[in-house]
Amino acid sequence: MTASGDFASTPPFVVRSPAQQRVPFVFNSPHSGRFYPARFLGMSKLDAMAIRRSEDCYVDELFAGAIALGAPLLAANFPRAYLDVNREPWELDSRMFIEALPAHANTRSARVAGGLGTVPRLVGEGQEIYPTRLPLAEAVARIETVYKPYHAQLKRLLTHTHAQFGFAALIDCHSMPASIRLGDGGMRPDFIIGDRFGVACAPELSETAQTILSGLGYKVVLNKPYAGGFITEHYGRPARGLHALQIEVNRGLYLNERTFERTAGFSALANDMTRFAADMMAIPDHWLTGLPLAAE
Repeated sequence: MTASGDFASTPPFVVRSPAQQRVPFVFNSPHSGRFYPARFLGMSKLDAMAIRRSEDCYVDELFAGAIALGAPLLAANFPRAYLDVNREPWELDSRMFIEALPAHANTRSARVAGGLGTVPRLVGEGQEIYPTRLPLAEAVARIETVYKPYHAQLKRLLTHTHAQFGFAALIDCHSMPASIRLGDGGMRPDFIIGDRFGVACAPELSETAQTILSGLGYKVVLNKPYAGGFITEHYGRPARGLHALQIEVNRGLYLNERTFERTAGFSALANDMTRFAADMMAIPDHWLTGLPLAAE
């Protein structure tokens, strides 16, 4: 079997849609996939628990309340350790492959240097995924059969939303380790909002997100250390009425990171995320309008 057959029984991603989309919002959970193909596990030197260290566990479930509110949710089934769609399509590490990489590959990004390219080399705290180098064809197959279809689907959702409402807001949903601490005082943020330092969305969108979460009693930080990845940067075009906002949830609020089991705080947090989504959807339309969307 090859990468093209890894998701023969389980689709690589799924769109969970309301009966009718009623709001100009699209939710995306690209790192919460937890279907690990048997072939992939056989290629890895990590066990079935260790390989999950980069997974945004259950983030798709935390934000699932947005669907009943009228917004679609795109969620990965493939795991982040297998493929990271929050990267450029060819952001690859030359140390991982037998053959030389194509000239169009981005081999020098900070993410590649950290082992976290499109096809990751590491999970968690620097654990190597593979015991040997991979054939380049392995990366190509994952990009062609999973990465490109995923982004094509996300683009369709945003294009449809923009056509229906005249603007669209993407909420890109992620989680971060409970061990994160910021500043000299070692403050533990509950949420980090990323808007690429004001480039990816109207300022009112990120300001509203911070206000809502703070009002729910959470500690909220903007852009540091997570300002938003490729998805936020690539799809956020506020001047054209396309807004992208990344939200990072502290796993300590809802997850036992050793066993990957939901803790007692999961239900309350999921309810808060539904309230967050509802309040975000209530923002005035004129904050999100932009210039007409040009054909590409």
